[in-house]
Amino acid sequence: MHRNRKRNNWKNQQNKQNSADNKPKGLQFKPTNYINEDTEKEKIKAIEEIKARQIICPKCGQPITDIASSMHDKASGSPVHFECALGEVSKDEKLGENEKIAYIGQGRFGVLYFENPRDQRNFTIKKIIEWEDREQKPEWRNEISELYSKVN
Repeated sequence: MHRNRKRNNWKNQQNKQNSADNKPKGLQFKPTNYINEDTEKEKIKAIEEIKARQIICPKCGQPITDIASSMHDKASGSPVHFECALGEVSKDEKLGENEKIAYIGQGRFGVLYFENPRDQRNFTIKKIIEWEDREQKPEWRNEISELYSKVN
């Protein structure tokens, strides 16, 4: 009835017909390297270009070393440290008791209210702060994503 089902013996071991030991001794399987040398050179060039860029945060004046976690600054149009963006949002917001500012995704921060501050799983978002425009992707982010796609 179930001919295609894989069967196991009483010790839950594979049958010999499925065992790797039953491969013909004369055949050897060697992995082939399909990576083209030109593709490899392109990847190395893209990595070097990413590493050579020194992007300075307009908020703190320090270099941005992790561009993937940076945020887009509307005022300057350039990337800023995530921590600098969080600091700007925190500076402008007056927090009440049991409130905290957190990143909630898609370029937005939120003022979170915790009924029980010891239980960080249950909260209410009291206010949403749009930091990045969701409709428009910054040019520097498009350029960086193109470079990363060459690497991967």
